[in-house]
Amino acid sequence: MRHRVAGRKLSRHSQHRELMFRNMVVSLLEHERVKTTEAKAKELRSWADKVITWGKEGTLHARRKAFALLRDESIVKKLFDEIAPRMKDRPGGYTRIYKLGWRLGDAAPLSLVELVGTVVAKEKKRTTVGRAREAFRRVTSRRKAKKEPTEKKSEEAKP
Repeated sequence: MRHRVAGRKLSRHSQHRELMFRNMVVSLLEHERVKTTEAKAKELRSWADKVITWGKEGTLHARRKAFALLRDESIVKKLFDEIAPRMKDRPGGYTRIYKLGWRLGDAAPLSLVELVGTVVAKEKKRTTVGRAREAFRRVTSRRKAKKEPTEKKSEEAKP
C-alpha cells in the first residue's frame, strides 16, 4: 500500500530522479515551458510550485533554499526578480499542463508544462510562397551588396 507516500518513482533510483527534476525545474524556469512525458510533467508541477513559492517569500532563507536546489545563480535571480513578482497575486497553481499526443518512438504520452502567464511569441507559419519570397530577397540583397563596392570604385577613379 502506498498510503501517505508522495511522488512518483518513474522507474529510476532516487538520486537519478532528484537530479532529473532539478534539471527540469531549471529548464522550466529558464525557458518558461518544457516538453516532457505526462507522468514527469505531473511530478514536475509540484517541484516547480514549491520553488516559485520560495520566490514569492523573497527572504534570504528562501533564496538560499532555491539556490541549494537549482544550483544556478542566474536562474535564482530570474526566479526572484521576474517570475515571482508575476505570480504575487496567485495563491498557487503556477504551472499549466497541455497534453500534446504520443511520442513516435515509444508512444509515450507527451505534455507541455508552461508557467501560467507566460507570453510566448507565436512563430509565423511559413508557406512555400513565403519561403520562395525570402529566398528571392536574400539573393537580390546579395547581388546588391556585390554591385555597390564596384560602383563606388569606378566613381572614385573618374576624377
